[in-house]
Amino acid sequence: MRGFGVRGFGMAVPKAAGAALTLLALAACAVGPDFAVPPAPPVSGYTPEGRPAATTSVDIAGGAAQRFDSGRDIPGEWWKVFHSRELDGLIAEALRANPSLQAAQAALWQAKENLYAQEGKLMPQLDANASATRQQFSPAEFGGAGAPFIFNLFQTTVNVSYAPDVFGGQRRLIEAQSALADYQRFQLEATYLTLTSNVVTAAVQEASLRGQIDATRDIIKSEIDQLDVVRNQFDAGAAARTDVLTQQSEVATAQATLPPLQKQLEQQRHVLLALIGRFPNDARNDHLTLASLRLPTDLPVSLPSQLVEQRPDVRVSQAQLHQASAQIGVAIANRLPQFTLTGDYGSAAVTTAALFTPSALIWSAAASGTQPLFHGFTLLHQQRAAEAAYDQAGAQYRSTVLAAFQNVADALRALQLDAATLKAQRAALRAASETLDLARGQYRLGAITYLILLNAQHSYQQARLAVVQAQAARYADTAALFQALGGGWWNRADVAPNPYTPDPDPASVAAPDTVPGTPAAKAAVQ
Repeated sequence: MRGFGVRGFGMAVPKAAGAALTLLALAACAVGPDFAVPPAPPVSGYTPEGRPAATTSVDIAGGAAQRFDSGRDIPGEWWKVFHSRELDGLIAEALRANPSLQAAQAALWQAKENLYAQEGKLMPQLDANASATRQQFSPAEFGGAGAPFIFNLFQTTVNVSYAPDVFGGQRRLIEAQSALADYQRFQLEATYLTLTSNVVTAAVQEASLRGQIDATRDIIKSEIDQLDVVRNQFDAGAAARTDVLTQQSEVATAQATLPPLQKQLEQQRHVLLALIGRFPNDARNDHLTLASLRLPTDLPVSLPSQLVEQRPDVRVSQAQLHQASAQIGVAIANRLPQFTLTGDYGSAAVTTAALFTPSALIWSAAASGTQPLFHGFTLLHQQRAAEAAYDQAGAQYRSTVLAAFQNVADALRALQLDAATLKAQRAALRAASETLDLARGQYRLGAITYLILLNAQHSYQQARLAVVQAQAARYADTAALFQALGGGWWNRADVAPNPYTPDPDPASVAAPDTVPGTPAAKAAVQ
């Protein structure tokens, strides 16, 4: 190839340029392992029987049968399956004001900016320098004679330095930083999913406590009414004094169960207020009840092969594995030669007028290389430590995948068994209610002892509260299934632009960078 030159450089420039091009050609490769995404585990289902069976049903609020649709996609705003405006409002407020979510968003932006900064190290570094010096010079410094004299020196230079990434160490660092950005991206998704799930669970628990408080108040009223009956029986000589005292104790016992429930309700309200970014004294006016929620009858169940792609925690672990893989390449590259090209071009003169004249021109060009020879085996052991870190990240990834499948299996079992529990509790409540009504009538007639009536009262009280708890469990189980399946973050179309360095093509971002709570994937909501 024919050489080219720059005036004043002679034939040194073509040779230096050729060397630089050779180094750039070598930079096309990168040492260390190339990361490959681990394959999905070879499993065909979440439970031994494969496709989960539909749940049982019962004629009570929250008692509908739920069917499982294998392979069906999950809406981005999955909580809308409950069709509750109060719940939608809570989620929207949490997405706007929760500080943990805001911190996760800022961490993602930080990771992206660090990635962009790391990418800049692949480019030449260009600096402009200017200096002005006034100094006194004595000929005696060089063995001469004569009076010292003062002179000025003005200098301007442009410095260019470039470290060719011959063995790909710098690109492996960029790869590691990119994996860290992915880590923060899916940490954001995990924070989002945890937040929305916690809001739903906290709201359901609050509604359950309200239902239990209402049931307890009804029980207290019933116990007080029964006390009047026992007193009348005592006045008529049909009951003993101990029966009156025992019933008074029952009233007091029932009343004593109310404050603990009210305490739990207040604490649950505080939990929910913190999740939506409010202080405890900033109470909400709306009160969510179980009756305001609709239990979805068709539930999605992702294919096992899709779960590892959908779970944010699995993707977080995958990003950590990717980062550990890239660090092996960095450690290997650190043991290989490092090259640097530098150049200066400028002018120097004793007066500013002569600064940019041809006679003031100065320049320099240099190339250097360093090959580590002996560093006390430090670089070797750093490479081995990086390899051990990769093995550790691999084991942690496998553990996360196992936990993800366990979560889905737990949620499916809970949905089936808690539906059966509600059906049984509903039957128990119906029987206990009928038994109590019969016992009260017989007691008025003197056909049974007070002890039999007391047992009937206890059975009814326990069954009444158990039904409320079983109803709430079905809503909580539904939320747990959506959380276990990943929450549909990939179906959200809302992406907040990076306020520091906007993405050139936001649509190309695989995972949204923010979660302001705008509607998405409504068609998938039942």
